[in-house]
Amino acid sequence: MRPLLLLLLALPGCAMPGFMGKALGLGGESLPLAEPDTSLPAPDDGTPALRLRWAKGQAVALLIEQHGETRMWRSAGGLVVATDGARVTATAGLREWVAGSRIDGPDPLDEPRSLLGRTATLRRQMDLMRADRAPQGMRFGLFLTCRVSAAPQGQALLVSEQCRGGGTAFTNRYWADPATGGIWRSEQWVGEAGLLRLEVVTPPSS
Repeated sequence: MRPLLLLLLALPGCAMPGFMGKALGLGGESLPLAEPDTSLPAPDDGTPALRLRWAKGQAVALLIEQHGETRMWRSAGGLVVATDGARVTATAGLREWVAGSRIDGPDPLDEPRSLLGRTATLRRQMDLMRADRAPQGMRFGLFLTCRVSAAPQGQALLVSEQCRGGGTAFTNRYWADPATGGIWRSEQWVGEAGLLRLEVVTPPSS
């Protein structure tokens, strides 16, 4: 997932490149932690936005960069989230951040409706690093085996992704529109912070 890290470093007008540069060994200081937002106003100018909630706070993150389905979002308090489609692939600003995420083969989230009536097996690898960059806090190459299935829940399609590996177990959940397959809300594991809850406030263009 180094391309995502390089994308973070290359964002024009973004205050985060030095932050990520330190994470790549370009500085010796601990990485700053994001500040929660005291209010969650939705942008009124049509800027694509996500509402984020985690164990110790909440924030609204605006889209700051997009390359196809790969997007970078940043809150006013400094929480940065990279996504590929609906899936979180990198984070910065939490005490432990996701430095990379890779999937073997196609991602079942690309077409959630195809999961109805069947279970897909997914192999995933994640790299985690603490904000203080202490070697004992680095968990690179966390290999996970996930079982992904979907079932109707009210007016939504609920996708459940149960993952295990490397002494870690968690369940991600995604809520999709049954008519289009578009995912508009999710709960995704991001390391020490547990589940990061994302909800689309203003959708991005494709």
